[in-house]
Amino acid sequence: QVQLVESGGGLVQAGGSLRLSCAASGLTFSSYSMGWFRQAPGKEREFVATINWSGGNTYYADSVQGRFTISRDSAKNTVYLQMHSLKPEDTAVYFCAASLSALASQSYRYAYWGQGTQVTVSS
Repeated sequence: QVQLVESGGGLVQAGGSLRLSCAASGLTFSSYSMGWFRQAPGKEREFVATINWSGGNTYYADSVQGRFTISRDSAKNTVYLQMHSLKPEDTAVYFCAASLSALASQSYRYAYWGQGTQVTVSS
């Protein structure tokens, strides 16, 4: 059974930082690209960042480029999202997901999803 478990969310002031983690189990981690998506209240889920199976390539949404960094640790089957210079508009539930497609930004290309972790940025 595939499980993706996010952690690291919380409440932070604007301009602050958080690091999200997503621990994967039940799949061959090194075969999957991993992605982060987010969903704010009343809005559709949107792509944030993705990293390929080796960690050598990444792709970001324009809204987070230069502020967020995605990385992965294959020894720990974990993907991370380091977030800096957080803004109130970054407030959302953040989800990690696994895909066999390389560097996909479309949610339908992701086969497995975590339950999400709440990030709240106060102004």
